[in-house]
Amino acid sequence: MEEKLAYIKQKMAHLDITLTDQMAEQLYRYYELLVEWNSFMNLTGITEFEEVVQKHFVDSLSIVKVKNMNEVDNLIDVGTGAGFPGLPLKIVFPNIQVTLLDSLNKRIDFLNEVICQTGLENIETIHGRAEDFAKPGLKREVYDLCVSRAVANLATLSEYCLPYVKIGGEFIPYKSGEIEEELQDAKGAVFLLGGKVESCENFDLPGSDIHRSLVRIKKVGGCPKKYPRKAGMPTKTPLH
Repeated sequence: MEEKLAYIKQKMAHLDITLTDQMAEQLYRYYELLVEWNSFMNLTGITEFEEVVQKHFVDSLSIVKVKNMNEVDNLIDVGTGAGFPGLPLKIVFPNIQVTLLDSLNKRIDFLNEVICQTGLENIETIHGRAEDFAKPGLKREVYDLCVSRAVANLATLSEYCLPYVKIGGEFIPYKSGEIEEELQDAKGAVFLLGGKVESCENFDLPGSDIHRSLVRIKKVGGCPKKYPRKAGMPTKTPLH
């Protein structure tokens, strides 16, 4: 186990992140639970230790390339799935208040187990659809940062995510590969939702050939009340 903890620390050092022993132990326990629960439910197609560290943990933390996480008070991870990127971000930046949102209750049960077993505090899980909790009086426009690794085009993802971000905050989606065309197609939607594309950082994850794009979208104005639209609409007919 010592070797594995050292490996996690070494990989995070590539991002100029220095893990405490406790953080490395929490990430390793998370890995163990991921593999255990994945044996009876579909959480991830990746279960080999080094791959999980690289493709889930390091990937989740790669946001530090574009964002100073010490300036973030609270964040929401929309469509968190098995907890990426929200849970690794919470482990490494424990002062951030984190909300994990997912539509599948079994995944929420898993996330709650990880939170319990790792002793994390000031973190909540929400079972529900992204469009339901972005309504006024719930979680609308209350977060400094919204993150998502969900597989959806940027226009659709922006409609699900930007309503959660307060004015002055940011939405940073984790995208794979080249996204120039997708980014151009989404600019109209981002504008309608009160956002502005600030930058797009393209890079390979340290020590791998995995290409990642992080888009910084700043919330510059209020999001019209009619967004997000009812379930299914953002996917069927994306804004443009």
